[in-house]
Amino acid sequence: MEENRFDRRITFSKYDRAVFISHLDLMRTMQRAFKRADLPIWYTQGFNPHAYIMFPLALSLGISSDVEIMDASLTEDITCDDVTKRLNSALPTGLKIIKTALPVNKHTAIKKAEYEIILSAAQRDFNEFISREKIEIKKKTKKSSEKLIDIKPDIELLGINTKDEEISICVRLPAGCGLNINPSVLLEAFSEFTGKVYTAKISRTRILDNNGEEYR
Repeated sequence: MEENRFDRRITFSKYDRAVFISHLDLMRTMQRAFKRADLPIWYTQGFNPHAYIMFPLALSLGISSDVEIMDASLTEDITCDDVTKRLNSALPTGLKIIKTALPVNKHTAIKKAEYEIILSAAQRDFNEFISREKIEIKKKTKKSSEKLIDIKPDIELLGINTKDEEISICVRLPAGCGLNINPSVLLEAFSEFTGKVYTAKISRTRILDNNGEEYR
């Protein structure tokens, strides 16, 4: 007989030293947090059951975020507020649950994500870079060869601000099951264009569905 299953969609932030936790370690950290918080996790059925915790849009190493999504299932109908409180009491510094809710969209509904990129660079250099007809990156094919892909049509520049010697770039990029562009790829193309190496702070600020609304 299959256990009761109660799905929860959990939004959390990842910052400070936690940005350097790998995806696999993040999974282990969350599993331990559920156990410490005494939250009865639901296990998949079959020959190799495992705790149902998954991340629809896993974050790259070194990037912070206030909009990370984690889906989990419980065997008891525990309120969303209670899930949030219990997990926050069990998580390490750098990980914080913002809210828990019932899932609305399927994972395939994720289409875009927005990022803030802060780096020490001249705005005129970035303006020149982003204004080019093509912004090409190298992508590996199934045969392990490389080909150039123009990502310029997929970049939505939302704004650029200058403060002291830094520029803050807000950009919207494709994300999800289809085309997925990592912001670090954009930085690599910028570095290749200028011939300079940049140290950047990248933060994911929004995850959007196929209607351009907040993913829920």
